Amino acid sequence: MKFTCEKAVLNEAISICIHAVATKSTIAVLEGLLITAEDELTLCGYNFKTGIKKTFPAEISEKGSIVLNAKIFSDIVRKLPDDMVEIVCDDHYMTTIRCGLSEFNLIGASPAEFPELPNVEKSQGIKLSCKLLRSMIDHTVFAVSDNENKPIHTGSLFEITGNQLTVVSVDGYRLAMSQEEVENDKTENLSFVVPGETLKEISRIIPDSEDKAVHIYPEKKHALFEVEGTLVTTRLLEGEFLNYRNAIPNDCTTKLEINVKSIIDCVERVSLIISERLKNPIRCCFEGNSLKISCVTSLGRAYDECTIENCPEKIEIGFNNRYLLDALRACPEEKVVLELKSSLSPCVIRPVEGTKFLYMVLPVRLKADA
Repeated sequence: MKFTCEKAVLNEAISICIHAVATKSTIAVLEGLLITAEDELTLCGYNFKTGIKKTFPAEISEKGSIVLNAKIFSDIVRKLPDDMVEIVCDDHYMTTIRCGLSEFNLIGASPAEFPELPNVEKSQGIKLSCKLLRSMIDHTVFAVSDNENKPIHTGSLFEITGNQLTVVSVDGYRLAMSQEEVENDKTENLSFVVPGETLKEISRIIPDSEDKAVHIYPEKKHALFEVEGTLVTTRLLEGEFLNYRNAIPNDCTTKLEINVKSIIDCVERVSLIISERLKNPIRCCFEGNSLKISCVTSLGRAYDECTIENCPEKIEIGFNNRYLLDALRACPEEKVVLELKSSLSPCVIRPVEGTKFLYMVLPVRLKADA
């Protein structure tokens, strides 16, 4: 195998694929990147859960393939001068990397030892802009659970109904939902759960562009995300996802249109006396035209307030400050509707118009007046 390509292009491809490489594995080849030179150059990382392939043009003199240790290969290419990189591999998997006056010799592994990625058919799927998918992931993935006792909730639910895609994340304390219209390639109504870690990688990989599209092809056990020469194959999570529609209350008696930034600022100020060591809920008192927020920890007491739309009845409710801030920061609009019922009922955040997003935060039981 022998090929030449630009250092910057090769480095970018490595930085994309390396996130699917196993950091520590009893199978040494999984700690490597599979490099295949055919009509184009393809890099592939795979850890049995997620596989990432990146294909791009290169000047290929001799076809072939090899597996190189991902960390060492990445470190070498990143430190090379900005020039053309030549990589040559012989029949004994001895690999020579040249760039400018720099030269490295690495022993690779046989590509036959590298496991094959699952084959996902592209018979049905949906299409949406990269910017839209990235937004939907970023606005929901924060609510994915990290509790392995309920593996199904360590991912986000994707629901396809006609031309509508709904993405939902839950962790037992909060819920995040995003809905958008997409192009449906004759896909039947279905649902599947994508691991949160995979979604974070997809958000990092895809460009923030309206003009570039991403295709999603789901199957029973795997799904394929395809964009601009990059393929991400992921194992889907199995189990029964929360019936989120039944979990969202529809009988909230108090609905207030609020300015998101003013409440974020208020909560952030009160949160200054809260830390991992000094945890306590924030106390939110909705009364008249004021939202009064306070908190007490062993460090001291914090109080702030902001003006809101008139609240017809006094409601005092406690929240985990981080959960409330995550939901407010994820809101894509300046003004939203805050729905409340009582001190023990969930808080729901919806758009002023439409159904493009929804956030729900469960309350924290407050102690006697503090």
